[in-house]
Amino acid sequence: MRDIFDKIRENRGPLGKYSKEGHGYFFFPKLEGDIGARMIFRGKERLVWSLNNYLGLANHPEVRKTDAEAAAKYGFSTPMGARMMSGNTNLHEQLEAELAAYVGKEEAILVNYGYQAMVSAIDCLVDRNDVIVYDSESHACIIDGIRLHLGKHFVFKHNDMDSFAQQMERASKWVEKTGGGIMVITEGVFGMAGDQGKLKEIVAFKEKFNFRLFVDDAHGIGAMGPTGAGTGEAQGCQDGIDIYFGTFAKSFALIGGFIASNENVVEYLRYNMRSQIFAKSLPLPLVIGALKRLQIMRDEPQHREKLWQIVNELQSGLKAAGFNLGRTNSPVTPVFISGGPYEATNLIIDMRENYNVFCSMVMYPVVPKDVIMLRLIPTAAHSLEDVKYTIDVFNKCAEKLREGKYDKTKVVAIGQ
Repeated sequence: MRDIFDKIRENRGPLGKYSKEGHGYFFFPKLEGDIGARMIFRGKERLVWSLNNYLGLANHPEVRKTDAEAAAKYGFSTPMGARMMSGNTNLHEQLEAELAAYVGKEEAILVNYGYQAMVSAIDCLVDRNDVIVYDSESHACIIDGIRLHLGKHFVFKHNDMDSFAQQMERASKWVEKTGGGIMVITEGVFGMAGDQGKLKEIVAFKEKFNFRLFVDDAHGIGAMGPTGAGTGEAQGCQDGIDIYFGTFAKSFALIGGFIASNENVVEYLRYNMRSQIFAKSLPLPLVIGALKRLQIMRDEPQHREKLWQIVNELQSGLKAAGFNLGRTNSPVTPVFISGGPYEATNLIIDMRENYNVFCSMVMYPVVPKDVIMLRLIPTAAHSLEDVKYTIDVFNKCAEKLREGKYDKTKVVAIGQ
C-alpha cells in the first residue's frame, strides 16, 4: 500500500512540477496597487494586459464609493446562512430581477462563484437518462460538471457544425432508448482563443433536434452585444439560449455570478442546486456592488465603447504588424508566435523586466508544441498610448525571437 502523500511528492502535476522555478513570477504573481492598466509587480510599475476588468469598473469612482459604503453599513457577515435558511434579502431578489431583465430572461438565481455554479448546475439539471453534447474547447468548469454526470456525453469538434450534427444524431438515438433529454453546452466567448461560440448556428439546429442550450457567457456579459447583454445579443439569438450563465468576475470586476432562464428552471435550481443550498449567501456588500455595476453597464455605454475602441486598435495594430491573432472575434486577444518553451519564458521575462509590459503566456499542452501564445486582455482602462507602446514592444521582442537572441536551453536569471 502506498502513502497518498508519496504519490503527491512523485507527481506534482503538469504545472506543479514547475512550482519551485515559477512561483511568484509566472504562477501566483502579485500585482499590487489600484486595479487598472498600470500596477506594481516586483516593485516596478508595469503596463498590465492580464486582468478581465473589461469595462474598467474596478476603480470607477461610483463603484468604489458604493462598495465602501455597503461594507461600512453591513459588513461582510450579513446576511448569515444559506439563502434557503436565513440568508435571503430584498436586495438579493432585486439583483436577480434586474439581471434577468438585462439578459432577456424570465428569472435569475444568484451564485457565489462562477466555476462552482457551472459544475453544480450541470449536475443538477441532468440525470443518468439525459445526454450532454458539448464543445471540445469548453472551460474546465464545464468539463468538471460533465464529470459528475452519470449518463452519456458526446463532444463535438470546436465550433464545427458538421461534428455537432453528428454528435446530435448519436445523442438523439441514445435518448430514444433512455427516454431522457439532450443538453447542449457551449461558451459565448472562449476565454483562451477569443472566438465566439457558434450560438446562432446551434440555435438553428433546434428545427431538426430536440435539445436545450446552456451557454457559459463569462467573457460575454457586459462586453458583447449592443447593450452588453452578452454574446447571444451580439449574434441576435438570445431568445434561443435556454439557460444563460454570467459571472461577476470579469466585466463586473466582482465575485459571484448568476444563471438566468425561464421561471420553472430557475425555481428548480433554487431548490435543488447543491452548491447554493449548502453555501452561505452572497454578502450584501457584493450584492449592492453588483447592483451599482449593473446600473453603470446599462446607463453608461461609453465604457463598452471605450473597450471596443481599445480592442479594435490593439488587434488591428498587431495584425498590421504581421502577428497571428488566430480566430478571435472578441476582446480576448491571443498572439501566436513560433518558439520553444525556454524562448517563450525568456521572452516574457524580457517584456516584464526590460519593457515593463505584463501579459500572460500560454504553452503546450494548451497550444501545440513550439508555439507560444501571449494572451492580452484589453480594457476600457487602457489608453491608445498603451496600445501603441505595446505593439512596439511586441515588434521588438518578436524581432529578438527571430534573431535567436532568447536562450533556448535555460531560463535566464530574472532581470537580465
